[in-house]
Amino acid sequence: MSWLRKQEVARPSVPRLRETPDGVWIKCNACGEILYRKEVERSLWTCGRCGAHFRIPPGEYLALLCDPDSFQPRFTEVRSVDPLRFRDARGRYSDRLHEAQIEDPEREAVLTGPARIEGIPVALAVMDFGFMGGSMGSVVGERIARLIALARRERIPLVIVSSSGGARMQEGILSLMQMAKTCAELARLHEAGLPFISILADPTTGGVSASFASLGDVILAEPNALIGFAGPRVIKETIRQDLPPGFQRAEFLLAHGFVDRIVPRSQLRQVLATLLRHFVDSLARRPPGANDASAATAGH
Repeated sequence: MSWLRKQEVARPSVPRLRETPDGVWIKCNACGEILYRKEVERSLWTCGRCGAHFRIPPGEYLALLCDPDSFQPRFTEVRSVDPLRFRDARGRYSDRLHEAQIEDPEREAVLTGPARIEGIPVALAVMDFGFMGGSMGSVVGERIARLIALARRERIPLVIVSSSGGARMQEGILSLMQMAKTCAELARLHEAGLPFISILADPTTGGVSASFASLGDVILAEPNALIGFAGPRVIKETIRQDLPPGFQRAEFLLAHGFVDRIVPRSQLRQVLATLLRHFVDSLARRPPGANDASAATAGH
């Protein structure tokens, strides 16, 4: 046996590396760090290196904000249709709706209903960016309008967590009408003397940012959330000027007075509960009969 052959026989076998199952690691798009998925989950879907906040589905927000089993879905009977019989290069709008609702026919770009946050009753809406980019169509507008009316009837605070790409173009003017409808309902809520806390998650853009998301008595934002109407590229091409660093990010908007406070996800429930207690105490101290005229019309 040659010397080379002896070395091959004597060489210990190297164990094969086991393949890493899919989904164990996740990349942070902000800093590029490769993160252990379970650690990211334990950190409420935030990056342990740079603090970036990952987008999360509405169920995660409900678990984060609400008392256990307190959220009660409402207005799920309001379903999407295809009023314009819209079709583009990607196919028919009705087919896309069907595909998005195969597992849950009641799913839409928003969840609405009453809930409790540290024992305080609230009317809560959480938008779902995973459903057609959180776009606001007639169903989203109707569900939110009904939720605002519920807040007036029950005389409880309103909380909306926004995450949306804007109005749903497949519904045309019917989608844009939801901006006016939700704003009108919020005006009635304001007349009734009831608070609205708006929470802006990444992204909050288009018709949602230009309507109810910007009308909160208090506006909170998650760190580095993209907030604005048109995208930075569109704005730059329109005005033909370079945009300031961090333009349309939550920190920029806080510095310019559009956002009241940036709240990391780990502190969101605590801050929200503190604000709600303040508003509820203020309502309790209000003289009897104040705003009763507005409250009486809440169901109409």
